[in-house]
Amino acid sequence: MERIEISESGLDAAGWAMALAAFEGLPGAALQQQWSYGQIARAGGRDLRRLVLSCAGRRIGLVQAVGRSGLWLVSRGPVWRAGVGADQARAGLRALARHLPGVLIATPEVPAAGFGLIPLVTPRHQAIWRLGPEPATLRAGLDAKWRNRLAAAERSGIAVVADPDPGWLLQAEADQRRARGYGGVPGDFVTAWGRGARGGVLALAALGPTASAQAGENLAGVVFLRHGSGATYQIGWSGAAGRACGAHNLLLWQAALMLRGQGVRWLDLGDVNSGAGAGLMRFKLGTGAEALSLGATSLVLPG
Repeated sequence: MERIEISESGLDAAGWAMALAAFEGLPGAALQQQWSYGQIARAGGRDLRRLVLSCAGRRIGLVQAVGRSGLWLVSRGPVWRAGVGADQARAGLRALARHLPGVLIATPEVPAAGFGLIPLVTPRHQAIWRLGPEPATLRAGLDAKWRNRLAAAERSGIAVVADPDPGWLLQAEADQRRARGYGGVPGDFVTAWGRGARGGVLALAALGPTASAQAGENLAGVVFLRHGSGATYQIGWSGAAGRACGAHNLLLWQAALMLRGQGVRWLDLGDVNSGAGAGLMRFKLGTGAEALSLGATSLVLPG
């Protein structure tokens, strides 16, 4: 196998986006490898390196590494050219560890294992919903129980509206995280993403039907972050009334149709190994999403 070389990208935001797009299949580059993600990390005091991986003079990969105090993290990367296999991906990670000044921990998007990669966390799975098919085909691909919940929510008279100022939702989700004891990206990240990526945030709220006791009440809400040809489910919250009437099913379905209409081809619904339990996993996979394996989070030895 020919040696993989690492160099600084030298690309600006538009160039980075174009380079990622040239590599994209389905799914494409994850949120953590997008330009805005790196800018937000840098603004928060992290070190940032955007690097090109080349072999025999040909660009085969791109990666964004975030660091602090000599510890570098590569999340959901590198982004590889089509055709790069597991052995070359492992060699690329080890070349990165040789290039970066410190310790590298990586969660590769393409599963990679073997000599030089010391697993720290077992491989996770992401629920990826492909939005390319026509809406009727997407609906037919929903799990029967999921589709029934959606139909009931549609009949209930719940209104789904765009929310240009989802501060209430960010606070409600933060309160939920504290109450349930799980981690997550703070709401400030969503605000920063909106500043850095024009049209990059889609926030929707489900309002109680006008004839009900919850008329106009926020039953549930969701936030999606757009990037390239994809989007990521970032925040979701539902109150007791929203859970009772399937508001979240309706929100996710309407968001998928809106994003598809804006040219989004795939939607990352997040981890399906979550400690939140089997119910959340069934909800995500009930859309017809695929559970795609990432590589194990590993300490990468230079090579």
